[in-house]
Amino acid sequence: MRSDVKHFWCEIEDGIARIALNRPERKNPLTFESYAELRDWFRELVYADDVHAVVILPNGGNFSSGGDVHEIIGPLTAMTMKELLAFTRMTGDLVKAMLCCGKPIIAAVDGICAGAGAIMAMASDLRIATPEAKVAFLFNRVGLAGCDMGACAILPRIIGQGRAAELLYLGRSMSAAEGHAWGFFNSVTEAASLESAAMEMAGRIAAGPTFANSMTKTMLAQEWSMSLEQAIEAEAQAQAICMQGKDFRRAYEAFVRKEKPVFEGD
Repeated sequence: MRSDVKHFWCEIEDGIARIALNRPERKNPLTFESYAELRDWFRELVYADDVHAVVILPNGGNFSSGGDVHEIIGPLTAMTMKELLAFTRMTGDLVKAMLCCGKPIIAAVDGICAGAGAIMAMASDLRIATPEAKVAFLFNRVGLAGCDMGACAILPRIIGQGRAAELLYLGRSMSAAEGHAWGFFNSVTEAASLESAAMEMAGRIAAGPTFANSMTKTMLAQEWSMSLEQAIEAEAQAQAICMQGKDFRRAYEAFVRKEKPVFEGD
């Protein structure tokens, strides 16, 4: 998987990709270019055998302030409907690429996590925060609907319909304590240990059965729109596929030897 990106920071080592937006002096806003490059990078990730987990890190004490006011918000006010729809579809494609990349994503959130930054955290599989983290879906505050980049579909599934409605209607910040109590954050840790906590979790995932984890991520996304009967059948098929993999046999043979299994992702 390529790490030579231009509009965000990326480092890949030991099966874990660490990425971060790299404009800390502006609280890491997104631009047209970073949206597109992130979308393309996550699309390519599904084919990357050298990456088993992704950690999205803060930079300079903040996760992301969302779309850049001057480089995105201003130009949007002068666009035609066709241009606006192309932009909103492109931002939505970033979320779809994250959901379909086949690799578990951990968001390590510190400081400001707003707008599209909050969406990226929401679209991740797991989220860890510092006590200083503030998550805000700010679209209402700039005269836009809360239904942006899948927020009305995904956020209620994480924190519940009523709590999601409150955040989307008011555009207010959700504190780390609220986010943890509501299930948005899996855990809260001090800033000094945020990256190590995220990397420890990513390491445990990367050491697990890669193909099976990819299947789990796929099912978590696809089963939203299935009936219970359809979901059970889909899981039966997915598990049967995993049972043909070598990792399943490795786990069994390690159990017989009373050893910890070592997975190779095939």
